[in-house]
Amino acid sequence: MAHDDELALLRAADPVPGDDIRHRDRPLPAHAERQLNLLLHSAPVARRRPARQVRRLVWGIEMVSLAVAAALALVLAGSSSAPAAAAPHPLTLRSGSTPLPLDRIADRASASAAAANAPRLRRGTHVRTWSLALASGPGAEAPITLPEERVTRWRADGSHTELVVATDPRRPGKPVIADGDDGPHLVHDGKVLSDRTYPPSTGTAPPQTRPPHTPEALRRYLAELSRPSDPAPLTDTRELLDAVAMFLRHWTPGARESAALAHLLADADGLRPAGTVTDRLGRTGQAYVHESEGLRRMLILDPSDGDVLGLEDTVTKDDRTYGVKAGDVMSYSAWVR
Repeated sequence: MAHDDELALLRAADPVPGDDIRHRDRPLPAHAERQLNLLLHSAPVARRRPARQVRRLVWGIEMVSLAVAAALALVLAGSSSAPAAAAPHPLTLRSGSTPLPLDRIADRASASAAAANAPRLRRGTHVRTWSLALASGPGAEAPITLPEERVTRWRADGSHTELVVATDPRRPGKPVIADGDDGPHLVHDGKVLSDRTYPPSTGTAPPQTRPPHTPEALRRYLAELSRPSDPAPLTDTRELLDAVAMFLRHWTPGARESAALAHLLADADGLRPAGTVTDRLGRTGQAYVHESEGLRRMLILDPSDGDVLGLEDTVTKDDRTYGVKAGDVMSYSAWVR
């Protein structure tokens, strides 16, 4: 059959009609997110990709979603504004600051959780992110950073809203979204990427289910969240930090959950206390650093109650393929209460 005839038949069949709600744009459901993470982190040992290839696979997936975002960042700042394309500098430790052991943070978090007015667990998040878009090959664009702010709020009927804004790179650290009782709304200049309401959803596995608030139960929850087909206890610190970041994309921990998480982190191998930092929202935190496979991860905790304030991924080796150098910030997330 001729090509034109085949195309005509396909159009007539209309396999994806525009009014079919099954094909509307929406975020990945929980099971799809878990399967993606399973693909990246839980391949059988005999077929596992080398670590460097896995990292590049992750970068490749991120490039697909960030290509349009990078263009938006350029449009937002204007073609003559160089700061829009500049990646943020890595956070620096305060000179002379004394590192605080993680078990000390865990003890403070437990004391905070025992208070009568301690914050409670809440489904939904408010987070600011900076992500480096990468490309490879001849003529590829230089890496560019997109600052973004996202607020997700859940309703009693199981539906939820999500507001995503590309923030102005000329005003780093300045909030764009106010999240009050009347719902999230813009308070400063920013380009709205999406503002949507999603119908009720249910599920019987993380992240749909309510997270526990004891250390070992939370460890199992994070394992099921990050490796649903093999929820063995998380013993690798890289996987634990990945699972924590995934968890914080769905839930805002209460004081009890923060205390349980702090105790888990206190037992993590290779997560060393580094000192005091001021995060990108101007908050004071304690930094804990883990280095592996060319990536330095800095976890920032509130020293008073163990809340996770931020997570920064920084390249420790030059990679000419993607045009990144040691010290470039790959991504940064700052969670807002």
